[in-house]
Amino acid sequence: MLKDKIKVAVFVSGGGTNLQAILESEKRGEIPDAEIKLVLSNNPNAYALERAKNFGVKAVCVDKNEYKTLSEREKKTVEILEEEGIELIVLAGYLSILSEDFTKKYQNKIINVHPSLIPSFCGKGYYGLKVHEEALKYGVKVTGATVHFVNEIPDGGKIIMQKAVAVEDGDTPEILQKRVMREAEWILLPASLEKVAKELRENN
Repeated sequence: MLKDKIKVAVFVSGGGTNLQAILESEKRGEIPDAEIKLVLSNNPNAYALERAKNFGVKAVCVDKNEYKTLSEREKKTVEILEEEGIELIVLAGYLSILSEDFTKKYQNKIINVHPSLIPSFCGKGYYGLKVHEEALKYGVKVTGATVHFVNEIPDGGKIIMQKAVAVEDGDTPEILQKRVMREAEWILLPASLEKVAKELRENN
């Protein structure tokens, strides 16, 4: 018999459009092996916290300004995760690098979406619009998004899924960012979450 659904925490820092995509997928029954149990932000003003509440999901903030060190903040984060029985973490626009201790503790239990086809335009400092600016500057004709496991190297973990998106004439970084979200990130992230959760359930 399969164990209960995998309990998931989504980490966010901003608006939470990727979170919205996950929550809507869950509502449509497209993530049958996982349950979004918690949304955690390092920014008290993140609109993503409101989105969580709108879906009846517990929302908490571990404010980066309230903790002197990263290890103190992560210690608090781990306490919250353990309290909620979290088994899998999704980074959905979480603008904070996790420590090696944290990523080792949750090895193969943290997934992240990155707005390019890794190994292009990734690594330290590559997030948000910068990724799309660099892709346009380089002149690539195809970009996309990648969902990968998180380890101690930024964007360095094993790839779970990728989806290509065409770069069109006249694209600005903002236009390209929206297209990559709509055509790749919002599709890949819920699908990858389901894939990993299903494997976790089957292997437990």
